[in-house]
Amino acid sequence: MNTIEGLKYSNDHEWVKVDGKMAYIGITDYAQHSLGDIVFVDLPGIGSKLNKGEILGVVESVKAASDVYMPADGTVVKINETIIDDPALLNKDAFENWMIYVELNDPEELKQLMSTAEYIEFCSK
Repeated sequence: MNTIEGLKYSNDHEWVKVDGKMAYIGITDYAQHSLGDIVFVDLPGIGSKLNKGEILGVVESVKAASDVYMPADGTVVKINETIIDDPALLNKDAFENWMIYVELNDPEELKQLMSTAEYIEFCSK
């Protein structure tokens, strides 16, 4: 399982890369590996206002479909069109291939997420 130091992680296996009040959000390497070969990605529209815990998208693999959850409140500014056209990119590199870019309502909310070390320990249980 790959992780990247400095990211924040949710217990639903999303990662967050913070850039001030903005953030990239995607699924973790653990999540993509658990899903298997990803064949479809559905993402929200630009301008969508999502609350923490709401579904931000769906990832489907040959094995299963899985909801992806919002780790903090925010508004979608950009979506990654590339993974819609080629969902298998998430299997190649889940960290390079983010899903959405959002403007966070309150960056302080991210303090509730796990550090890299905490996420590694969480996944080992």
